[in-house]
Parts: sequence; C-alpha cells; structure tokens
Amino acid sequence: MKIHEYQAKEILKGYGVPVPKGGVAETPEEARRVAEEIGSKPIVVKAQIHAGGRGKGGGVRVVKSPEEAEKAAKEILGMTLVTHQTGPSGRIVRKVLVEEGADIKEELYLGITMDRSRECPVIMASREGGVEIEKVAAESPEKIVKEWIEPSVGLRPFQINKIGYGLKLEPAQVGKLRSVITGLYKTFYEKDCLLAEINPLVLTGGGDFIALDAKINFDDNGLFRHKEVVALRDLHEEAPLEIEASRYNLNYIKLDGSVGCMVNGAGLAMATMDIIKVFGAEPANFLDVGGGATTEMVKNGFKILMSDPAVKVVFINIFGGILRCDTLAKGVTEAVREVKVDVPIVVRLEGTNVEEGRRILRESGLNFTVAAGMQEGAQKAVEALKKVGG
Repeated sequence: MKIHEYQAKEILKGYGVPVPKGGVAETPEEARRVAEEIGSKPIVVKAQIHAGGRGKGGGVRVVKSPEEAEKAAKEILGMTLVTHQTGPSGRIVRKVLVEEGADIKEELYLGITMDRSRECPVIMASREGGVEIEKVAAESPEKIVKEWIEPSVGLRPFQINKIGYGLKLEPAQVGKLRSVITGLYKTFYEKDCLLAEINPLVLTGGGDFIALDAKINFDDNGLFRHKEVVALRDLHEEAPLEIEASRYNLNYIKLDGSVGCMVNGAGLAMATMDIIKVFGAEPANFLDVGGGATTEMVKNGFKILMSDPAVKVVFINIFGGILRCDTLAKGVTEAVREVKVDVPIVVRLEGTNVEEGRRILRESGLNFTVAAGMQEGAQKAVEALKKVGG
C-alpha cells in the first residue's frame, strides 16, 4: 500500500525526522490559507499523487506569496499530471501540499528497503540526492553507502556512524544525521514498511537536515496491525480493477499487454508472464488467486480479468496444490456462463484432482483450449492472440 508525500512526512515527523512546515489543501483558497500560516517565503506548492517526477510534469511550483500559492494551486488542482511513473494516462491531482521552501546547500538520498537476498533490511545513502537511486546504482554504484540491519538486534549506533562517515560528512553533520536515520528506521520497522525513503534529504545552509520529500510503501500483510495506516489509503490513486480484486482477497495488478493471466502463486504468476513474453506477447495483468482460493474467489477473479477491455486472450495456468484443479474448473466455468466471453481461453491444469478438473472443462460445453504443459499453454495463448489480431 502506498500513501501520499504529505502523509509520509506526517508519519516521519512523529518519529523525530525534521520536515518542512506546511499543510495539505484541496482548494486554491485552502492553499492560500496554509501559505499565510507558513508566513515565510519562498513557498512550494506540490501536487499529491502516487508517482514520482511531479516537478518535470509541471506539478511542483515555487512561489513568493500566498496569492501566488493560490494561483498555483488553482492551476495544479484538477490537472491530469503525466510523469514517467504514471504512464500516458496520468493521474488527476486532487490535493496539493503547500510548504515552506528550504535553504538548500546539498541534496542527499536516504532510504530503507528489504534486501531479499540477505533476508534483512538495508539502509542506503548517497550524496547524489534528488536523483532516482536506480540511476545512481546503475551509473555510479560506488556512490551508494549500504548498511544491513539484523532484525533481531536492530539498528546500532556504530552503523549510523559508518553511514555518516561513509558519506564523508563532517562530525557535526553525522551527529545531526543520527536522529534522521533512527527515525526513518523506526518508521520502517514499527509500521511494517517495504520502503521508507527520503529523497532528497536536504542539508541546509544552517547545517540542518530536512526531509524535503518522502515516500513510504507498506507491506499489505502487516496492515491488520495498523488501522491508522489503512485509514490513509486513497482509492483515487488505485486502479479500479485492483480495488475490486482486493475486496475478494485477490492479488491483481493491471499491466499493458493483451494476454489475461489467472495463476495461483506469485512465483508461478511471474514465470507465466515471462514465458508469455518469450513467445512474443505481453501479459495484460498479474492475477494470483492464491493457494486457498474458493470457487467463488476464482469466479470473481475471472470476472475482474474479463472487465479489462485490453484482454484479447485468457491464459489460465494452475498448479493444484492447496487450490484443487476441480475447484478452479468449477469457478471458471461458472464465471464464463455468467459473463459474456468472446475471447479464446487456454487452460493448463496440473496437480491435485487434475483429471476431475479436466473432466469439468470438457463436459462444460464451453470452448476451452486445454494445454498439456505450461510452455504449450503459453504458445497456444500467443497463437490465439495472433489469430484475433492482437
């Protein structure tokens, strides 16, 4: 789950991380009032969407007065902001963050995420702030300082010193950085985050650190412990089909291709998307119905999949372990009868009750193409796509 910049900053502020003075506004008049309360200049008006690159898309304005803040907010609110992360369709801006400008001496990067290869959190820091960390890692990996945290021990003071001096900061600067790193790590750990990032972390002319931007992503599996985080969810920033899927405990992500995929298990889903690409097509979605899916869940998942007009072919790839093949077959046949389906459906079943599942498909009277294996299934799906002109 993602949240807005202003929400992330509010959380970080609660953990002692310095953030600019400001507030969120949904109307130009509110933006002016917030700017008046700030009382200093310059003032920054920033579009609030779940995507980066807002400045390049015209979603960040620096102004000198409350009147200019009102004007900037009027221009930004309601606009469709297109960035490299939103895709060509963009996002509608419904809120702006109005905050005081900073005396920027230097921009740094500071972030925490999970290193799955080491099975622990990793803190990453760089003097190359304001730039995507992926770009720094690709072009200048030596400029990134990393420190891995053993969860059972936690963040140790010497590790903060290693980060600070690894960045070649002055001793006084390392001391001030300590509270920022500590607050960011506590946020990451206590809020069950997948990512907690400050970019840029600004070093001011006065020698202080301020989180000029912030991004926090939460682990959905930990949200049951954090009702206060769930309350921050903005459904306007999520794809409608993804929202619908979450109501049935289905993992669905909309993609840009034409082959609709229904799979059980994240690993198999990733492999399915890969093999579709190998045969020259693009997946339209990631849909993991899970190991414990019921007939009703499968049926709802198929309906969601077919709600995407970009889907020209469906490839169902199931390895029945906990999810039995007959359960999947029942759900799919019920869904096809209820939904007007005019696209080819390729099914590959293997595992528990596979013969029963295949029998249900054969005797359904519906037009399924049954594949013997995953490779054959992907190949048949791509061939069917070519026939329908996809």
